[in-house]
Amino acid sequence: MSGNGTTAGDDPLQTAVWRLRSRACWADAAALLLPATPAAALQRASLLVERCLYTEQGWEEAEDALRTAEALAHSDDERGAAACERGYLAYAATLLAVRDRADEARAALGRAAALIPPGAPQRALLDFRRGLLAENLTLAPQAARAAYRRAHAGATAHPDPLLLSFTWRHLAGLALREGELAEARHGFAESLRIREELGYLVGTAPALVSLADTETEPEASRLRAEARRLFRLLGGVPTWLARQLAAAPPAATA
Repeated sequence: MSGNGTTAGDDPLQTAVWRLRSRACWADAAALLLPATPAAALQRASLLVERCLYTEQGWEEAEDALRTAEALAHSDDERGAAACERGYLAYAATLLAVRDRADEARAALGRAAALIPPGAPQRALLDFRRGLLAENLTLAPQAARAAYRRAHAGATAHPDPLLLSFTWRHLAGLALREGELAEARHGFAESLRIREELGYLVGTAPALVSLADTETEPEASRLRAEARRLFRLLGGVPTWLARQLAAAPPAATA
């Protein structure tokens, strides 16, 4: 997950990329980007890495795109951003039990932290991803919460509404596990609101399921029914949501 879900300057290319990405068409979005510059190569890689997390497919394409982005990166910011994507891909492979790449994920995100200074716009995304590692691989919720809060502050300071939808969601997930129902409901509701405003369809069904975990009937069933409708509309993406819709546990994957 990267990018803020907006189309600054109404750039027709970025508008098209966003619309495809938000509808789970990552390969089509990536095909619009020629990896001729570090920025384009990195954006293309990030799209294909995100596809891996949502579909559990396309790992080799993501690796190839990432190697291209790494080869084109020259500045510390570019190298740091590429390392952040490398860490995220390794995290996704570990989380989805494709292959244990936890050490690679930690090393890559640590390298990114050495290259991206605190306060830089890219730092918020890095902090968020370090929180994911702490929460889901290291199983350290306190460290995860601190990282998510730093990411939340950074996404607020350098406006990134899509990232804010993720930080709200994951902070709410931690609150729910600790029995803080009102705090969790508020965070999940904010995450859903932002995703609906942005038109981030692929992330809306998971947000609906999470909010349902904090609601009573009949609202919980209504939210789950809407999530199932969107899930079917997008062809069963994200794949891991099928398990959550069946078992209905608290959700905090994407």
